[in-house]
Order: sequence, then structure tokens, then C-alpha cells
Amino acid sequence: MKTFSLAASAALVTGSSKGIGQAIALGLHEAGAKVVFHGNTARPDALPEGCDFVQADLFDPAAPARLIEQALAAQPGLDLLVCNAGSFFDVDFLEMETAQWDRTINLNVRSVYFIAQAFARAMVARQRPGAIVIVSSTNGFQSEEESTAYDTSKGALVMLTRTLAQALAPHGIRVNGMAPGLIRTPLTAPWIDAQHEKRAHYNKKILLGRIGEPVDCAGATAFLLSPAAAYITGQVLVVDGGLTTGQIGKM
Repeated sequence: MKTFSLAASAALVTGSSKGIGQAIALGLHEAGAKVVFHGNTARPDALPEGCDFVQADLFDPAAPARLIEQALAAQPGLDLLVCNAGSFFDVDFLEMETAQWDRTINLNVRSVYFIAQAFARAMVARQRPGAIVIVSSTNGFQSEEESTAYDTSKGALVMLTRTLAQALAPHGIRVNGMAPGLIRTPLTAPWIDAQHEKRAHYNKKILLGRIGEPVDCAGATAFLLSPAAAYITGQVLVVDGGLTTGQIGKM
């Protein structure tokens, strides 16, 4: 169906040098979009030929505006944004210090807020409709052990999705969220592979019987950005293989 095609669009995907972000960016490229990849280090070798790459450190408060400016310079037709960049810096709650808390909130929430703002300002100035997908997590709905700052940041992104959908609807900009469950990424793979009992537990708890891969997040994001989702805004699509559906899982 042409309504699922992104051939008429250009997209910026933050945090797309690896993991979920890279899988999403590659999926949007496959769906026809011109994609601007982003990372905080040099351009990865594995990106498709002809795709643009922007390097930016999102801990810098000035980075969001510069990032959108550079993405627009690379792709003047930019009309899609995926806010994916984020990370995990938690320690036990009783050991949490202000600096660690700020590191989580500044990357996972502040940068998303102001990247979306810079993007929206550019779209409004050009009188151009657009769409945003904010990548949160099932941690935005359910808490996890030793994850207080991360869980809080992801819960904030769930509400950010809803409040930006309301703020930007008059400007023709849709805002939705995509909440991955347990996905094997460079961040999670070390403990997934090292802890066999936990891996076996999750394989039973997840209804589809396996831990997710980054590519599992690509189709959902492409759909939310596509014309097929033209009447959808303010929603968060959970992509977790059924992890959060049942209370206990298979025994």
C-alpha cells in the first residue's frame, strides 16, 4: 500500500549509530525515506551509501537546535523526526547522586524536549506538516529494580508524547510514541547473555517466546510516521512481544 510508503519524506533519527536507533533508521530508509543518521561519535562504516550523518553530543544544551539545523541543511525536505537517543546510568536509589540523576534526565528527557521543539519550530516556520515518534520504554509504565532515574525518564517521555501531540496538532504535526520492551542491544546484550536464568525467565514471560531484536522496533516506527497513521496522534505503541500483557508468564 502506498499509504505505508515514506518515499516523499526525509527523517532524522537520533541515536542511530547502533542498536534500536540504527534499526529504525535502516527501516525508514527501506520504506523510502531519505534518512539523516545521528550519533555522538564519528560516522559508522555500516550506514547505507548516500545517507547523511550528523555528529552531536546531546548532553550539550545547545546541541538540539544545531542538530536540527544540520539535518535540515543535509535534507531540506525534512518532515519526520524520531527521538531515540538515550541511555542508562542508574545505581541503587540510596546511592544516587545529583550528577547521575542529571545525566539521565538531561539526555533522556531534556534533549528530546528541545530537539522536538527545534524540529517543530522549523516545520511551523516553513508551514510544513510533520510527524514525530518518541522512543520511550515499557519502563515508562512498569518499574524495574535499580532503575529509578531511568524509569522516571521514560515515564516522562510517555507524558511528553501526549502533551506534545496536543501542543502541535494545530500545526499539523503528529506526535506518537514507541515503547520497546526487552530488546537485545549493545547496551543490554552483556547482561542478557551473561545471566542465563534471567534470559530463560524472560523467554517464558514474553508471550512470543523470545527477547526482541532492534529490527522488531523498525516497522512500528515506520508505521507511526507513515500516511497510514495519519489519524493517529498522542498514542504510545508498545513493542514488547507481550512482555507486559500477563502478570506471571509460563511457569
